[in-house]
Amino acid sequence: MFTKILIANRGEIACRVIKTARRMGIRTVAVYSEADANARHVRLADEAVLLGPAAARESYLVADKIIDACKRTGAQAVHPGYGFLSENEEFAEALAANGITFIGPPASAIRAMGSKSEAKKLMGAASVPLTPGYHGDDQTPTLLHREADQIGYPVLIKAAAGGGGKGMRLVEKSEDFLDALASCKREAISSFGDDHVLIEKYITKPRHIEIQVFADTLGNCVYLFERDCSVQRRHQKVLEEAPAPGMPEERRRQMGEAAVAAAKAVGYVGAGTVEFIAMQDGTFYFMEMNTRLQVEHPVTEMITGQDLVEWQLRVASGQPLPLKQEQLEIRGHALEARIYAEDANKGFLPATGRLIRLAPPAESLNVRVDTGVEEGDEITPFYDPMIAKLIVWDETRDGALARMRKALADYQVAGLTTNIDFLSRLVACPAFAGADLDTGLIERQKDFLFPEIQPVPRDALLVATVGELLWEQHAAKAAAKQSGDPHSPWHARDGWRMNLSAARTISFKDGETLVEAQVGYRRDSWKITLNGESTVARGKKLEGDRFAVELDDRRLIASVVAVDDKRNVFLHGATWTLLRDDPLHRVDAGDSHGGGLTAPMPGKIVTLLAQPGQKVDKGTPLLILEAMKMEHTITAPAAGTVKAFCYAAGEQVSDGAPLVEFEATA
Repeated sequence: MFTKILIANRGEIACRVIKTARRMGIRTVAVYSEADANARHVRLADEAVLLGPAAARESYLVADKIIDACKRTGAQAVHPGYGFLSENEEFAEALAANGITFIGPPASAIRAMGSKSEAKKLMGAASVPLTPGYHGDDQTPTLLHREADQIGYPVLIKAAAGGGGKGMRLVEKSEDFLDALASCKREAISSFGDDHVLIEKYITKPRHIEIQVFADTLGNCVYLFERDCSVQRRHQKVLEEAPAPGMPEERRRQMGEAAVAAAKAVGYVGAGTVEFIAMQDGTFYFMEMNTRLQVEHPVTEMITGQDLVEWQLRVASGQPLPLKQEQLEIRGHALEARIYAEDANKGFLPATGRLIRLAPPAESLNVRVDTGVEEGDEITPFYDPMIAKLIVWDETRDGALARMRKALADYQVAGLTTNIDFLSRLVACPAFAGADLDTGLIERQKDFLFPEIQPVPRDALLVATVGELLWEQHAAKAAAKQSGDPHSPWHARDGWRMNLSAARTISFKDGETLVEAQVGYRRDSWKITLNGESTVARGKKLEGDRFAVELDDRRLIASVVAVDDKRNVFLHGATWTLLRDDPLHRVDAGDSHGGGLTAPMPGKIVTLLAQPGQKVDKGTPLLILEAMKMEHTITAPAAGTVKAFCYAAGEQVSDGAPLVEFEATA
């Protein structure tokens, strides 16, 4: 067994590998970019080596720097995690040439499965069922267009070297094909350095079922059952579960054996995942093989009781698989939700910022949190905006769903926008709860998942008001202690008056709506009036930003996290956001860029889709911004006129930079 390994990755997966290595008594070396100098994986590892600037192409993707780090630290093997160089056959070969073990499959297997088109040919030869499509080498746009027309719409354009949902476009009619192809190829070049694509028939209402396989150097290969990854947005997984609901034992065996045949066809070693598109009638087709550990591997660990990273380390050191096929069994049900910094209501637009508050649910035998960040860390625009993976387990699927709902309700994040509220709606969605699953679930349930934004409820407004009053009292007491006369009544913020009762107004903005709370001070309480309705309130500050609040005859425990003027209210398992509206610090609420549109995050202008002076309707695409290796279309917020573009195609823009001078129609 190795005594020291280097982890050629960052974030959650690096921390995950360190956890198992530490348990096994293996020392770890972390690598990091300048942006990750204070990252959690760097703090957890025994040693750490700086690779270079924040951009991945200058740090995490530079194989020579990683090999040099191995030599300098004496690391005997490299765990690649997922993403970055994990499926790069040249990296695997370079490690071998330098006498360093790659904790993954041989380079030949990565090469065989790295091209989706080549993999399809191999799987066809191995009698693994394939989806109808075009997997050829001729990439002429006119030929690809003709092939798509012959296959019949809808079709899916997929980057041959793709993964993680990048470089994929669904095309529903012939006239949209060439534009979608160009966009897909641009994203593929940016993400993978290869714009080769394949075209497949898009199967309606498919399920995405994947099989975890594991092989050793002695010729043994097993499958550790399936995961259902059907719930996706932008072809990226949102929720995963194991086992797949409604999976008959015979079909499980057929899919498992097909996955093992696929692995053996390429001489596979280590952890891998064979992904299938499954029809509602049980028919299934090979989609691709991921030659690495998957993001969603924890649900497999939870139902089998196995540590797949430990299996990787043992197999890479030459040991046989820990168990045979007949020794593996399924126990219970597990769900995984990916907690992202993103705005689900804005097309899952990634978010950046500091994690002012990060309070995950307590871990137990039933709840697990895999994360690469801690409170105070920053989600930057340089890497994937995942905050954590939340995994739950129970004896039954219904039990696991209940635990997931509770865990999401307990998850508190402030400082940036997250998808937690969206995930809470998703696991409560009748279609998901009833296992009516397919890859289009989010789209077909959008009315339930994306309801109209409702006003902040009265309880949350009352809690926010009490929070302001308690923070003022707390600050006054702290100031009094530092003064020369800490017991002076002039320090008190209790609203005392000689003859009259004190009264004031505390104002918030709920979106564009001004909400005013009229506060009347009493001896041991406040009378708070909202929209003409009064409540007697009391409160006590607990640890941190938690408060015990009494509203008439009800007692609540809540948190109010202040980030500049923003107030994040955590109450009843939900989160609401308000802006503190202080009339002494009011500024013009109009757009600071004179009606223009601003960049939602740092990125590069890919192409301009309109012309200066052009009149457009609401929702008309104006430009494409590439950020976090994804293309984001900026659209017109209303009907109006494009006055001018502030940047040309190819130029870099910063977060909040004005992009378009736009004049809305009166």
